[in-house]
Amino acid sequence: MDCEDSDKVQIGENKFVNKSVLLSHLNTYNLYYKGEALQLRHREEEGELIIEGLLNVFWGVRRPIRLQMQDEKEADRPRPSLTSLSAETDINTLNEVTTAEDQSKDLSEEKDDEDEEQQDSTHSNRLPRTRSDVGGRRISGRRLGIRRVRRHRCSFNGHFYNHRTAVFTPAFGSVTNVRVNSCMNTAQVMRVLLNKFKIENSPDEFSLYTVHTSGERRQLKPNDHPLVLRVLQGPCEQVSKMFLMEADQVEEVTSDVAQYIKFELPVLQSFIAKLQEEEEREMQKLMKRYADMRRIIKKYMRSIADSTTR
Repeated sequence: MDCEDSDKVQIGENKFVNKSVLLSHLNTYNLYYKGEALQLRHREEEGELIIEGLLNVFWGVRRPIRLQMQDEKEADRPRPSLTSLSAETDINTLNEVTTAEDQSKDLSEEKDDEDEEQQDSTHSNRLPRTRSDVGGRRISGRRLGIRRVRRHRCSFNGHFYNHRTAVFTPAFGSVTNVRVNSCMNTAQVMRVLLNKFKIENSPDEFSLYTVHTSGERRQLKPNDHPLVLRVLQGPCEQVSKMFLMEADQVEEVTSDVAQYIKFELPVLQSFIAKLQEEEEREMQKLMKRYADMRRIIKKYMRSIADSTTR
């Protein structure tokens, strides 16, 4: 979506911020990340301010994510490994490990093969070999020059990635990033993120949320501009973070409600009791008001009826 008005930058549908205000926030943002990859660049094209760079997004999904089994553009090539899916900072904890259990199983299987071969050679000294004997024996992989492939697992931010089903669940709160610009809306940023990891799930299943330490949680609308909102919120992620979450699993928490979240249970219960008392008073006022209106209307109707009968 193109930015509108040369003196303003779009932050959402019919929402704009002054360019000078945004540049001031951008300066603070870059000072905070001085010398780091998260610093943002800006330029002007035909009078429009465009900011671009890396946007940190935190994983907040609860259900497993499906990955594409194969790259559509390279159908003849094997499926890319998870380590090749990140172009920037993510999946640095993705390591291929061979467990001691797998190694011991491989050794025990090889030992079984050797024992079996010895038993077969002993029997062959006693009994004449036939074609059926050869067909019934299990031929050792080592004898045929076949290198046994050891089983391995991949760890994605502490969660195991299943090669067979191409499913993984990112650790809640782990961070990734995507390269975006200030003119990209929420839907476009999400599409870039899902494409980066070859995620097969529909973008409609997810949404971006800004989550504050106060407990406030706001869902970004499809036409919001995440990078601009991130700059305006400030660079400190200890104050607020941007999360990718399931759209049907998360409820928004307004700032009015968030101010009560940190209180202890007895205090919250007293708040609820007071709200119920206030609600009851308002209901009584409303019921009395309508009762008075009903009485006046009936009185007027009786007066009309009396005048017509005379």
